[in-house]
Amino acid sequence: MTQALALSPSGHLKLVIFDCDGVLVDSEQTCCRISAEEARAAGLAIPDERSVEEFSGMALPEIQKDIEQKTGKSLGSDWADRVQKRFVDAMKLGVEPIEGVHAMLEGVKKLGLPVRVGSNSSEEEMDAKFMATDLTQYFTNRIHSARDMGIPKPRPDVYLHAAQQEGVDPACCVVLEDSNTGARAAVDAGMMCVLLRPGPEPVPDWPNLVRIRHLSEFVPLLQKALHSQE
Repeated sequence: MTQALALSPSGHLKLVIFDCDGVLVDSEQTCCRISAEEARAAGLAIPDERSVEEFSGMALPEIQKDIEQKTGKSLGSDWADRVQKRFVDAMKLGVEPIEGVHAMLEGVKKLGLPVRVGSNSSEEEMDAKFMATDLTQYFTNRIHSARDMGIPKPRPDVYLHAAQQEGVDPACCVVLEDSNTGARAAVDAGMMCVLLRPGPEPVPDWPNLVRIRHLSEFVPLLQKALHSQE
């Protein structure tokens, strides 16, 4: 028998797991722009204005593979590490929190729900982002890097690992994501996924997926689920 998921009245919401880029920190455009610069250096004509469309949600090894396949050139074994350093340096220079993120996190905290982060970014990069946006206090010792694990999304491993570290069943978790890549990882992990998508881009027709358009909608969604489960 399939276990009811975390937003269902018959489910048990016990853990909230966040993606990082585009959900907590507005770093997606910066990282995608750097990836586009690297792609152009390798010979691909990808302008900055198409960078998010091309690279959103992708881990660096995937980006490297994509560029190498399209150009027929090897970028070298140190490419991902070198670009990762560019990401970290850019984050230290300044990055903005997603609008409403502090209020949202305080709201989740008041509900008594533990939180974790599962991201394709490295832990070093996330540390820099959270320091720059005053989010470190919420996630000390609670961040998990699919890049550092060597198993990037859309594989579900980073989300399964976060649930395991909390000691809860995947069905008891809600994941907040903004990319199709990350949403696929959450759904494949057997978790409920809330997809933050403010623009006109459609949402995939997958099970266990709920759309919100602004972070202010997230806490009421959790609150409603908790009340229905009392």
